[in-house]
Amino acid sequence: MPVRFHHHQLANGLTIVAETNDEAHTAAAGFFVKTGSRDEDPALMGVSHFLEHMMFKGTARRTATDVNREFDELGANYNAYTSQENTAYWAQVLPDFLPAVVDLIGDIMRPALGSEDFEMEKKVILEEIGMYEDRPQWRLQDTIIEMYFGDHPLGHRVLGTNDTVGSLGIEQMRGYFQRRYSPENITVSAAGRLEFDRFVEDVTKAAGDWQPAQASRRYDEPVFRDASRDIVDAKLNRHYLAVMCPAPTAQDDRHYAAGVLGDVLGDVDGSRLYWALIDPGLADEADFSHFTQDRAGSYFACASCDPDRAGQVEKILLETIDGCRDGIDAAEVERVKNKIATHATLQGESPLGRMRSVGTQWTYLGRYLSLDEELGRIMAVTVDDIGKLIAEFPFQPRTIVRLGPKAVGN
Repeated sequence: MPVRFHHHQLANGLTIVAETNDEAHTAAAGFFVKTGSRDEDPALMGVSHFLEHMMFKGTARRTATDVNREFDELGANYNAYTSQENTAYWAQVLPDFLPAVVDLIGDIMRPALGSEDFEMEKKVILEEIGMYEDRPQWRLQDTIIEMYFGDHPLGHRVLGTNDTVGSLGIEQMRGYFQRRYSPENITVSAAGRLEFDRFVEDVTKAAGDWQPAQASRRYDEPVFRDASRDIVDAKLNRHYLAVMCPAPTAQDDRHYAAGVLGDVLGDVDGSRLYWALIDPGLADEADFSHFTQDRAGSYFACASCDPDRAGQVEKILLETIDGCRDGIDAAEVERVKNKIATHATLQGESPLGRMRSVGTQWTYLGRYLSLDEELGRIMAVTVDDIGKLIAEFPFQPRTIVRLGPKAVGN
């Protein structure tokens, strides 16, 4: 039987979506919470990610050991993640085990949030923050996002800071959980071989009694302006560069053209930045990508190189990006579209990939797109579409951050 889409909403506002495929050999399910670092008060920065860790520390029905043991007994491929905008908990299992994994994930979605676990896990989070601060690329990314978005909450660090996490209290986390993990702010997505009516019953049993708290998200308009910053760290032996500028949002259909343009400029192999910087050996890394966000969007470019070549690499990177204004070759567009479509198809052949895609689509757009529809929109992008996109988003204003052992030019 063909792939079919299903949608149901519980009385408490929780949304259930699924793409069923009787020919699949596995099933995947995920709980997508529309909350992340952009939904935090500045003083609570990092609470979303911290809370994700705490969700696996036990519930009223299970200890932390029980949670890990049951995932293993089900043979589940499972994980969770927190971003600026979403927190998700998912698992992929054999179809017979889907009811059990829904019960398990549904249970951890109502965690115990014990004080002792909180204090122990806080130490883990602070160690994680310290570890990432020692990674130049992560440090560069955090800095440029903060500068680019300024006072807008999209500039918040997902991990938070030593100060915000260090001063966070358990009651603050419990309050955040009550406000944000509200059923009308959660989408449960599934894909693969499953019976949708049974799936709805299982989700209802797990989450049907959750009480709504009327969670919402603020949509302040980001204000962008030209800005740059040089960070000198004598301990480094490489130079790192990052550039950000405005691009289409997740809700803007021009994001398909932006994705194609991103790979024309910055794909790992065969892109313009590859030929301009990687192939001649001027840089060991050069990338250009399009990031879609909820009513916001950005282009992100980066490079790393020998410090003595920092100025040359930055000049070539910016010239390569701006050079797109002079036109894109049709052959470049077709090559990139084929590559993106192949990658999307490979992801789409997995129930896990489709579950994540369906859940993300619904969280951002409130609608469903089949894999064929997604591929059709990618393959429909033309050179003219990209030309119009560049005219409407001309890589300005731009934020630039440089990180290395010496200032550029010195």
